Amino acid sequence: MPQTSNLAERPRSDAPVRVRNRGRALILDPLTNKGSAFPLDEREALGLLGLLPPALCTMEQQLERAYENFCATGSRIGKHVYLAALHDRNEVLFFRLLHEHIDEMMPIVYTPVVGEACQRFSHLYRRARGLYVTLRHRGRIREVLANWHGERPSVLVVTDGERILGLGDQGAGGMGIPIGKLCLYTLCAGLPPQTTVPVMLDVGTDNEERLADPLYLGVRQPRVRGEEYQAMVDEFVDAVDEVYPGAILQWEDFLKENALTQLERFRDRLPTFNDDIQGTAAVTLAALLAALRVTGGALRDQRVLLAGAGASAQGIARLLVAALVDEGLGEREARARIWMVDRKGLVVDGRPRLEAFKQTFARPAEEVADWDVARAGGIPLLETARHVRPTVLIGTSATPGLFTEEVVRAVAAEVERPVILPLSNPTSQVECTPADALAWTDGRALVATGSPFEPVEVAGRRVRIGQCNNSYVFPGVGLGAWAGSARRVTDGMFLAAARGLAEWTSPGDLAEGALFPPLERAREISHAVACAVIRRAVEEGHADPAQLDDLEQNVAGAMWFPEYRPFVHED
Repeated sequence: MPQTSNLAERPRSDAPVRVRNRGRALILDPLTNKGSAFPLDEREALGLLGLLPPALCTMEQQLERAYENFCATGSRIGKHVYLAALHDRNEVLFFRLLHEHIDEMMPIVYTPVVGEACQRFSHLYRRARGLYVTLRHRGRIREVLANWHGERPSVLVVTDGERILGLGDQGAGGMGIPIGKLCLYTLCAGLPPQTTVPVMLDVGTDNEERLADPLYLGVRQPRVRGEEYQAMVDEFVDAVDEVYPGAILQWEDFLKENALTQLERFRDRLPTFNDDIQGTAAVTLAALLAALRVTGGALRDQRVLLAGAGASAQGIARLLVAALVDEGLGEREARARIWMVDRKGLVVDGRPRLEAFKQTFARPAEEVADWDVARAGGIPLLETARHVRPTVLIGTSATPGLFTEEVVRAVAAEVERPVILPLSNPTSQVECTPADALAWTDGRALVATGSPFEPVEVAGRRVRIGQCNNSYVFPGVGLGAWAGSARRVTDGMFLAAARGLAEWTSPGDLAEGALFPPLERAREISHAVACAVIRRAVEEGHADPAQLDDLEQNVAGAMWFPEYRPFVHED
């Protein structure tokens, strides 16, 4: 496993920060509020006398108090609301608390709890964060983006709220996803929080429950589609390119057709990517590469069955093909190692009303002509598994329980160490639990999931369940693209990220049954991924070769760490 310095323990920076606010305005800004940790000299110089309790607290004392309050909150959604309030009050303390308790708190600020937070967004709303670009802003989107109050943006995460996790259309409530994603950018890769911008592209919603809710905060009309929808997206991207030149634009939780369309439409215009498509693909490939160190097989010898054929599945399949081609296979040979099953069964060439984006990985009709199965309703997952005998089973279907005992046993009957990856989020949508996958394979399966799960006891052995978590990849990709001033974000960069991540899974992790390292190493991993991304960007001609000078030190220097720094007032 590669070794780097422990970035989480780097020396404190004592360089002063110049602030323009004084007094109450200073402590109402979450980016400058230190609360009870303001020292006496700053209280005197910055007009804070009498505005704070007299005790001078250290950050450690503040963390103790914050964690005590977190633990005292009973429900998971209550903990989410508490952390959101802290985020709105004191950003340094918020991110330091997450840093100290990353395993415990990441599932609270993001998946799986963020799904419920999106569903209840209009009822939990406390304070505006990010930008809301709506239908009413057509013709004025540049003006809306110019209203952003922070520093020059590093990364924007945008959603239209139509496909939030596996929960469907949440309208304006989808804003919880960009906010949560950008928390992970800062937590895992040190993107300065004042440079990250969550964006809700509100084009209405078809969720009748939201439209009927008197407290709903979004545009109260059915979704706009077609040319009007695309015209709004086009204006938004034009505005990003003009107002925030060089910023990274990440697409998040768009409906599969829109996700693929927008990625292809804009990927050659500005540095942009879709985490559902490319980030999921990279972390999944990393899981498979790590698993091969246990099974001893080669990537080219795997038979991969994808349950789900939407945007995430397409991204996984495409990156697998890229990896196989990189290892010497022809593209047709590489595609032949991948099967997809959707709600209508195995994706087969010539199937009526087959979506165009699924055509690339459709199996030839003659291949299944002699399969002894009833085809009236399509070839289901179980029958496909029995005929294909996959070594790898991946779920992106958002269909809970899809990996039945019959399906899992059919896979395990032909493979000594099957790789089973039920990736759908949140936990309620998972294709099967790790406990079931291990029980039905007599403990032989190598399992990773999209949502966090507790370790599983199997025949007296404790198996740690690695989370196939995109936060191992997208923060480092964004950091690399931003710090390296990359002009584009390519599939090759995600391939480099996947390989870099796989190297961080140690023999000890594999011995525990985990295909990923602990999340505590997220900052180090993001640093390594960012460096790999910049090297690939330079190799592909999308970044200046000078970016390679002192690369690791420069990337480390770009990573913000949550610590209080001294303030001086600037008139």
